[in-house]
Amino acid sequence: GIVLVPQSLNLLPVATTQFLTELTRLFQKCRTSGSVYITLKKYDGRTKPVPRKGQSDSVEPAENKCLLRATDGKKKISTVVSSKEVNKFQMAYSNLLRANMDGLKKKDKKSKNKKSSATQ
Repeated sequence: GIVLVPQSLNLLPVATTQFLTELTRLFQKCRTSGSVYITLKKYDGRTKPVPRKGQSDSVEPAENKCLLRATDGKKKISTVVSSKEVNKFQMAYSNLLRANMDGLKKKDKKSKNKKSSATQ
């Protein structure tokens, strides 16, 4: 299928743009059934754990970064977003989420009504 990419993505690094494109594909694949899991966390660029005994002055990175991971249970994708490109990424990411949230199921309102009437 053809994936439409907003023009705001042209300003981001290739890895971030590729992540958003792959995330769109994951959402399209799981549109009718399945789930997409997304996690975000602060990332300092380390690939190895810091030994506990050597807890001397750890040098903080110059800029904060955010690690994003997404998976549908089979395929995993990830990217690192630097603080400089956060605003552009946030705009593109929120547009992508908004466009792909239409396949969600509504919760049953019957169970809520029973609970509220029982508490009164």
